[in-house]
Amino acid sequence: MTEENEQANIAAPTAKPARVERPARLPRLFLWLVAIAIILVIVAAFAWRLAGNRLLSAALVPGGAFEAAAAGTPYDYGDPASWAARPGGLKDGADDPTAFLPEGAPAMARGDVSVFFIPPTAAFGNSQWNGRSSDTATALRLAGFLRTEASALAAAGPLWAPHYRQAVLGSFLANTPETRRFAQAAQRLAYADVKAAFARFLEAQPPGGPIILAGHSQGALHLLRLLKEEVAGTPLAARVVAAYAVGWPVSVSADLPALGLRACERRDQARCLLSWQSFAEPADASAILDVYYAGTGLAGTSRTGTAMLCSNPLTGSIGDAAPASANPGSLVPSATLTAGKLVTPGVPARCDPRGLLLIGEAPSGYPAFVLPGNNFHVFDYPLFWQAVRLDAAARVAAWKAER
Repeated sequence: MTEENEQANIAAPTAKPARVERPARLPRLFLWLVAIAIILVIVAAFAWRLAGNRLLSAALVPGGAFEAAAAGTPYDYGDPASWAARPGGLKDGADDPTAFLPEGAPAMARGDVSVFFIPPTAAFGNSQWNGRSSDTATALRLAGFLRTEASALAAAGPLWAPHYRQAVLGSFLANTPETRRFAQAAQRLAYADVKAAFARFLEAQPPGGPIILAGHSQGALHLLRLLKEEVAGTPLAARVVAAYAVGWPVSVSADLPALGLRACERRDQARCLLSWQSFAEPADASAILDVYYAGTGLAGTSRTGTAMLCSNPLTGSIGDAAPASANPGSLVPSATLTAGKLVTPGVPARCDPRGLLLIGEAPSGYPAFVLPGNNFHVFDYPLFWQAVRLDAAARVAAWKAER
């Protein structure tokens, strides 16, 4: 080997350009990966906006036939274990979630008007059409919903909230004739439990005493049927301080006449009903409106083209608007719905021509439970938590003033 070759071999390792350039490519590669990730997120968000409800339906609607036996035996409402909240304590000394008071909430003296609150859907499984709300995982979710929703009414007086064999979440997304038939059967079974719990609630009340009836989502659906079948046209209607059928559409002409209560038109009014559905803007409620307009109301007439009741919880009136400064406090819960704080002022609220309650641009700080179309359904009560407390107190005062 010549001296020139030896020198070339010694120099060669330091002259490979690839080893010098490779580190410089890493930042560019990282930027490309970030760009691809951003594009995937944008595409996923766009797909969710376009087909979110269809995706939810495919994932959550049970695949088999409805079987009543699969839901287990009916609850015994004489047993404290059959209640998610009740005066006198829960089974094994468990904490009552409706006693929750968020950080920053002003204290209020507890009243003497008993509240019957029908919880929303907490059964998310898709192996059958009904789920027992007392099952461990479901009960934890249910407690979170009661903590952020029913707590707004707990200052009115003793609050009762039953466990029941809920129609699972997917039953409300059924989109074929067969699955809709199964879903309706599941909802009828759930209502049977609610009706039995309501009878036990009434047995525990003093004769002629005032009551508040409330529910959210599936709970509001059952409340509307309860009003029609058990309250309207009976002496019990005079005892109702107010009914809060929140998170379920109510037709002014096709539903309200069958409920035995008028819509609340002002805050100093009792024996009336409130209902709202919260959306941030831009609001896409097509999934709700399509089902709403295709249905028949509780009064037996079509809901097609009918106005949807929009109560404004900030004013206690119908169809109006109020700025954020009129909201005495929105509850912003933790992601686990085990804690939260009251933010003042809260969100604004205005009713649009469709009957939706619009809250402006989506507020920050809320956990990832927002549904497709900017639907803040899960937060129908928390967004107006302190306003609901004050609304209930005002209606109790109005009911007592009329006696």
